[in-house]
Amino acid sequence: MKLETLDKDVQSIQEARVLARQGKIAAQQFANYTEEQVDRILRNMVKKAIDNAIILAKMAVEETGFGKVEDKVFKNYLAGQFVYNYIKDMKTIGVVAQDTANKVTSVAEPMGLVMGIVPSTNPTSTAIYKAMIAMKARDAIVFAPHPSAFKCTKLAADLMAQAAEEAGAPKNVIQCVETPTMESTNELMHAKEVSMIIATGGPGMVKAAYSAGKPALGVGAGNSPSYIERSANIRQSVADIIGSKTFDNGTICASEQSVMVDECIANQVMDEFRAQGGYFMTADETAKVCKLLFKNGTSMNAKFVGRSAKYIADAAGVAVPDGTKVLLGKQDGVGPAYPLSYEKLTTVLAFYVVKDCNEACELSFKLLENGIGHTMSVHTENPEVAKAFSIKPASRILINVGGSQGGTGMCTGLAPAFTLGCGTCGGSATSENVTPLQLINIKKVVYPIRNVDSILQVNPKLKELLDQVKAEKGSSCCGGATLESVLATPGQNAISVGCCTGKNQAGGISINEEELRKIIHEVAKNMR
Repeated sequence: MKLETLDKDVQSIQEARVLARQGKIAAQQFANYTEEQVDRILRNMVKKAIDNAIILAKMAVEETGFGKVEDKVFKNYLAGQFVYNYIKDMKTIGVVAQDTANKVTSVAEPMGLVMGIVPSTNPTSTAIYKAMIAMKARDAIVFAPHPSAFKCTKLAADLMAQAAEEAGAPKNVIQCVETPTMESTNELMHAKEVSMIIATGGPGMVKAAYSAGKPALGVGAGNSPSYIERSANIRQSVADIIGSKTFDNGTICASEQSVMVDECIANQVMDEFRAQGGYFMTADETAKVCKLLFKNGTSMNAKFVGRSAKYIADAAGVAVPDGTKVLLGKQDGVGPAYPLSYEKLTTVLAFYVVKDCNEACELSFKLLENGIGHTMSVHTENPEVAKAFSIKPASRILINVGGSQGGTGMCTGLAPAFTLGCGTCGGSATSENVTPLQLINIKKVVYPIRNVDSILQVNPKLKELLDQVKAEKGSSCCGGATLESVLATPGQNAISVGCCTGKNQAGGISINEEELRKIIHEVAKNMR
């Protein structure tokens, strides 16, 4: 029976099984490639990504309706050239570290077949990026695209596969699901051939990845607050925030979701926002916009993800001036009664006025509870303020830079990435921007640097404790043997433990020299 004659869900499950098996074979073949071979593959993938950056960007916007073509071109370039520049010199093959003093050699080993879950917000750039880091780690990868971004994700994956195979990579080292369904994604997540899952998407998908019973790198929700402190350069701070929030119409999860401003500069900041294209909504206008943006409480309505401020305002019946870039709504609290306090991957911001740094600290904690572990940004010229915010539960504390440009590594020293870990507080296995280093296993080749005898010589207290144990068990049962004599004299001497009278050894335990050495070795190892 042909797959085409089957129901879609059944067809997609069988397809997923085939892809997993093919990917496993490719991974086994790829594991033997050299650094030179891998680099040749990566360079060809970068060229392919750049050559097709525009067509992929146009296709993504047309298919999803999210974002802007010019910014998606930038993201595709970032995923290719920026990522390559960052990872090209990483040690991911063979010996990656050597500690001569402790006689430990670290050897990198690929994980095998990786599953890459791709979101609809950054479909083509995420596919390029994940393919790049997988190849650098010598892992095969199979993509599960979001159904609403299937065509552009599939094209990006196919282009990366074509480039890799043209440069000598094994067939099927990069694959993509052709029938995207929840069933196929679930099948891949649980496939025994898949060694690791990199999940970038909604909270439900990330939770499912972590529940699949295998290693996973997931990204939690981003609800990044931004604080403009009284010492900040107001004009530049506002420009950074607007530039970040309007970059691809706010689809990057590190983009700002709320702005906190010191009371003493609030009017100046509001004037600057208005001058640069911000529109402060009235309470009624804010309510109208929130009614459109959210459904089922505080869940974002996909129809308004990655949309321009004008598009959202028009849909809500709110008249805004020409040139409006972002919509801002004043908020007095955090939680369901204040929906703008939640994540909004679009061109809308919550706006808070705080008394001072202390109140901003408290408010940022509350806001981050709905996006804990991800990102926050601080605009200040006071190093002590920046230091104070380093304790916040966010994996990226960005100073004087926009969230989109800073969090992704575009304009900072962070690894260029589209999978941004949230740490254990955010339910993630990593707090890093994910790189090939999270996609390799490190084996240790070790030689001894001490023996049991030398341990006892430099740890007299250990020797004393062991002698004490022997004495308490009764030296008469041991024929007067001492620890030193057992360690120093070869033979089959036996020490009876458990009888102290020497009259009845039926209940005792006989320990020979070799067994005693093993006991001492284990004790020493546990005390290191």
